[in-house]
Amino acid sequence: MSDTDTTGATIIDLRGLKCPLPALRIRKALSRLPAGATIVVECTDPLAEIDIPNLVRETGDDLLHKTRRDDVLVFRIRKRGPE
Repeated sequence: MSDTDTTGATIIDLRGLKCPLPALRIRKALSRLPAGATIVVECTDPLAEIDIPNLVRETGDDLLHKTRRDDVLVFRIRKRGPE
C-alpha cells in the first residue's frame, strides 16, 4: 500500500513481508522517485533494522530517521540528488 503523509512523503506499508522483500521493494520504490523525494517505510521484519540502513548506504540515499512503534519499524528515506 502506498499513501502520503502530511509532509508529502510517500508511505510504503511493507508490514508482514520478510527478508529480502522489504529491501527489494524499497530499492524499486527509490528507483522511481525524483531526486529529493522522501519515502516513509513501515516494516515488521526484524532484519529490516539491519537491511534497510545497509541498502540506503549502498544506494547513496539518506536515512533521515529510524524509529520503532510497537512491532513496526519506521524509516524515513530521502532519494539522493544529482551529483
